Amino acid sequence: MSARGPVLDRFRLLAAVLVVCIHTGPLAGCNAAADFWLCRVFARIAVPFFLMVSGYFLEKDQWRGAERFLKKTLAIYAAAVLLYLPLNLYGGGYHLPEWGKRLFLDGTLYHLWYFPAVLLGVLIARSLSRLGRRAALTAAAGLYLLGLGGDSYYGLVSQFSGPRAFYDATFLLFQHTRNGLFYIPLFLLLGAAGMRWRGRRALAGFLLSLGAMTAEGFILRSLGWQRHDSMYLTLPLCMVFLFSLLLDRNQGTDRRARRLSMLVYLLHPWFIALAGAGQRLPWLAGPLEKNSLLRFAAVLAASLASAWVLDALRPLPVPSRSRAWREIDLSALRHNAQALQALLPERCALMAVLKADAYGHGAPSSARCLWRAGVRDFAVACLSEGIALRKAGVRGTILILGYTPPELVPQLRRWHLTQAVADEDHGHALADQGLPLRVHLALDTGMHRLGIPAEDIAALTRLYARRELRIEGVFSHLCVSDNPELERYTTGQLDRFSAAVDRLRRQGLDPGKLHIQSSYGLLNLPPQPCAYVRAGIVLYGVSSGGGLPRRWPELHPVLSLRARVACVRTLRPGDRAGYGLAFQAERETRLAVLTIGYADGLPRALSQQGGRVLLRGVSCPMAGRMCMDQLLVDVTGVPEVRAGDVATLIGRDGDQEIPAEEVAERCGTITNELLSRLGKRACSYRIVEKKPELLFGPDARILPRGRKMA
Repeated sequence: MSARGPVLDRFRLLAAVLVVCIHTGPLAGCNAAADFWLCRVFARIAVPFFLMVSGYFLEKDQWRGAERFLKKTLAIYAAAVLLYLPLNLYGGGYHLPEWGKRLFLDGTLYHLWYFPAVLLGVLIARSLSRLGRRAALTAAAGLYLLGLGGDSYYGLVSQFSGPRAFYDATFLLFQHTRNGLFYIPLFLLLGAAGMRWRGRRALAGFLLSLGAMTAEGFILRSLGWQRHDSMYLTLPLCMVFLFSLLLDRNQGTDRRARRLSMLVYLLHPWFIALAGAGQRLPWLAGPLEKNSLLRFAAVLAASLASAWVLDALRPLPVPSRSRAWREIDLSALRHNAQALQALLPERCALMAVLKADAYGHGAPSSARCLWRAGVRDFAVACLSEGIALRKAGVRGTILILGYTPPELVPQLRRWHLTQAVADEDHGHALADQGLPLRVHLALDTGMHRLGIPAEDIAALTRLYARRELRIEGVFSHLCVSDNPELERYTTGQLDRFSAAVDRLRRQGLDPGKLHIQSSYGLLNLPPQPCAYVRAGIVLYGVSSGGGLPRRWPELHPVLSLRARVACVRTLRPGDRAGYGLAFQAERETRLAVLTIGYADGLPRALSQQGGRVLLRGVSCPMAGRMCMDQLLVDVTGVPEVRAGDVATLIGRDGDQEIPAEEVAERCGTITNELLSRLGKRACSYRIVEKKPELLFGPDARILPRGRKMA
């Protein structure tokens, strides 16, 4: 194998063809021994290959994508169950207990066993992977050897009463030991290990081990030991060499081959059934004789053609980088969370604030990333934001900081959300719904926004008396913690909060988990005796603006904003451009049109307040008035700029950077507003994972104060 290319993806198609061979027996009518070798020995590499590819890519993501993989597999399985429901009903179906067993353990049709097996096998393999590679492979190999006794070696082990009783009990649960418990984990973990030998050594190893597996298969066949023939003692060794051989030449991806192989796997039993029905017709009985080579060819051709048509008809996604997009660096977000967690006192946790779609960074993906960084508590602004996170599979505490109408208490309970009590009337109205509800009491310590007056202990006591309110925390908000000149006011807020908590405790009332510090409260104030710090804007690697906090750890900006160059025009001296002809060329000028405007969330005034973009690593000034969907940029100094080039409006391009703080300052606002208003219409997300040293340089730091604008 000398050529390089996406061989892993393209080999999937060959593996799917081998599965069709297994289910049609193309050589059975010609030579039984040849058919046995093709379908019961050589073709047994197909499913382990699928598993090893899955394990390889899951390990590349350190198994972080396992939940996404499981959800996708479950969705495909659900669709396949519905697809083959007519065949199940035509064949008489199953009684209810048998249907449940097949649905969850064995698959509702002979080829669908793969899906419940993979669902279970991934869970086991992921758990074993935490033991370390050697221990995980040892444990998985032990399960595989145990499964061998119920598969190819059943005739041997069944001669002993103890093992026979064990396997007979197993077969009450599983139809075969080829399942997620015994079979799947080993091949997933072998793929995850990604062992490699050089091409010739891998090829020699594969041929020798395939020869050994061939000998093993025929010996077992002659002895009559095989209850089934999916598992051979030499199969794992054969697969390790084969996968190494393919991996050594793999380069790039072929997503169409992936999709076609899955469709062929899913669809071919329908065409086997149709071929069987065709045998009843006199003129087809001969050509479609069971197990004939022609029958195999017809089934394979129909499966491939159907897969090709379905793939061609699938909806085509719009690329995230087609027009304008936010580039979200999850490695920077994870780094920032860890840097902020290092500042927290003992027994204090980070509560990540994800309101306004995580300040424009994408709340679901940010929450999942933060969960992997050890964050278990989140805060949002409203009920819809909390529900969106739950629908995205986000676990942990989700606190709604804003007002929720009392009549929506059933929704709060349905989605296991925690509600902030805005004032005493709000608390009683929530309790009047008659349903138990987890709440945090908001105290007004001087901001005079939401909250029960901190000194009104009688009101707090009355809320504690409401049994429907499960008060799990008390919090407040510091309104000037970002301004050192008003430190005395902040100290007063802290004192009022502490006094209220002390009075509650003296009355025997448990305030639960306390939190009052947000981003600037963490960075400007000494540690407080609280359970949480609510980190908002600084979690995303930027400051709100103004002065530098007293403490500023090394944080990395998470978001970059980019757009495309649509076209480039040349203006003569005196020519005007844009709405109101606001731009006039003083010399021969090249103007680039960018595919982004104020409808995407950019402040309209930016283009006339010294706004700039980076193109090919060079700073270029905006020109004229910003349009709803486009803006003009003077690229006279960068003659290489062409249509399709990527422009950076926030973020880094080469050695140059435009920080979000600069853009906000030019427009007289703060980064909180700038980032959270970036529109979803066409400004889509593109998730990336960059090593910080590659993006920012090994010694890079964010220095919001004192940074001069170009």
